[in-house]
Amino acid sequence: MTLKSGFDYMNNPLLNKGTAFTSEERLNYKLEGLLPPIIETIEQQALRIENQLENLESPLHKHQLLTNLYNENRTLYYYVVTKNVSEYLPIIYTPTIGDAVIHYHTDYTAPDEALFIDAFTPEKLRASVENYAQNNPNIDMIVITDGEGVLGIGDWGVNGVKIAVGKLAVYTVAAGLSPDRVLPVVIDAGTNNKTLLEDSRYLGNKRPRLSESDYDTFIAQFVEVMSDVFPSAILHWEDFGRANASRILHNYRDKICTFNDDIQGTGAMVVAAALATINVSNIPLNKQKIIIFGAGTAGIGIADQLSGQLMRETGLPFEIAKKHFYLMDRSGLVLDNMTDLTDGQKKYAHQASDWASVPTDTLEHLVEAIHPTMLIGCSGVTGAFKESIVKKMAEHTERPAILPLSNPTKLAEATAADLIKWTDGKALIVTGSPSKPVTYQNITYEIGQANNALLYPGLGLGALVTRSKFITDGMLAAASSAVSDQISTNELGAALLPHVRTLRETSRAVAIAVANQAIKENIHQVELASVTKAVEREMWQPTYKGV
Repeated sequence: MTLKSGFDYMNNPLLNKGTAFTSEERLNYKLEGLLPPIIETIEQQALRIENQLENLESPLHKHQLLTNLYNENRTLYYYVVTKNVSEYLPIIYTPTIGDAVIHYHTDYTAPDEALFIDAFTPEKLRASVENYAQNNPNIDMIVITDGEGVLGIGDWGVNGVKIAVGKLAVYTVAAGLSPDRVLPVVIDAGTNNKTLLEDSRYLGNKRPRLSESDYDTFIAQFVEVMSDVFPSAILHWEDFGRANASRILHNYRDKICTFNDDIQGTGAMVVAAALATINVSNIPLNKQKIIIFGAGTAGIGIADQLSGQLMRETGLPFEIAKKHFYLMDRSGLVLDNMTDLTDGQKKYAHQASDWASVPTDTLEHLVEAIHPTMLIGCSGVTGAFKESIVKKMAEHTERPAILPLSNPTKLAEATAADLIKWTDGKALIVTGSPSKPVTYQNITYEIGQANNALLYPGLGLGALVTRSKFITDGMLAAASSAVSDQISTNELGAALLPHVRTLRETSRAVAIAVANQAIKENIHQVELASVTKAVEREMWQPTYKGV
């Protein structure tokens, strides 16, 4: 693309420096008169943004200010977020991103830097993708959503574009994926959200979602076109409905380099958390009895990753390994005589005949029946882990592992403070949303967060530097171990997972472990003299360079 005027530079967020353009650049790029005369450093610019954010009370308003910055000056955006990662990560992604999705169609002012795909006009698919590629053909990472299963808030259609943009922002903040080599995509396949269908301001097709057969046909076309136009890119699927998500992953994971963070990333992060709790409780995985409360996409992903870890550690066949897991959905323990089970649920369904005389309709009944050692929540049911349930669990397990992972915070199954109080400080806790330290009986407990941002950026970077043919279970396991290896659990009250302030360091470690695993499995497509140097070379830094 040929840039002819100063406005071309200032209107391109990948090139714009705002008041940091030097005197020479202002002259060469015809910027004189278009900017205030004072030339600032990126540090001075960042301070102004930080002060503006401090004066905003609402996290959503802070998110909107940072979104405006993202659309104006990508380097400054990443400099500010990286500098303040602990404070700003919850603003640019979970939990604030949920509110941004809900308000997208009402707050819309300009299109996001994203690719909008209309599934109802498949004849326009290739042209739509190629239109984007004309300006930016060199894409390494593509995050795709159709907005059907956004976080814990459901079907938000084309509003889900915020998820794809936010997810890629975390890739760049955490693992340094260059912002000019990533692409957010939203597929508009309709919506079943009645509120959106009746809202004149909604920006997507006001049509019910495509049928399964039509949907699968379109996804096949989409994958083919994306692979043609961006042959080196990794496809990351995010916040799809659980049935579609599972099918897409099953259909393509052995054909292209692809990944579903809701299924695989969440599962791998829980493996990291489980490994950390095991280091403290000294209950090996093959002695654990694990209830997963919530048998949707995330719950199945968690079960898959944990059972895979168990099989790798012990050599057990799946039919034996799966008996360590008890999945609960709305109707209670998932049993094989239930109707409308997903394929994932069928894998872990217990024989109904084994439970005929045991009530399993509630979580409390199941806890009484099996005396679990680990309780994992991914249900979105606020307060589901009640005091009576937690105390029953603690009666039979000295250091119960309790992981209320649903987010945002208002959907969590329990709070860390309650869990510590109800178990006299013995619970091993990991939460899904950020949790403040809890002081109980003069001990301060740092609460680890099972934030997928600790894992998926490094996973993607490791696959990218090796040009891996696929993303395998072995690579996910390597990522889990790398995350859990970043912390020491010897100190009483220490967090069980790394803090987000170590996001870059953790992502680097994960990427190195994943890349080495890809090479070990012989699915890499480039030879690397040094994996570590290759990873570090790919980690883009938010600093101004000559235009």
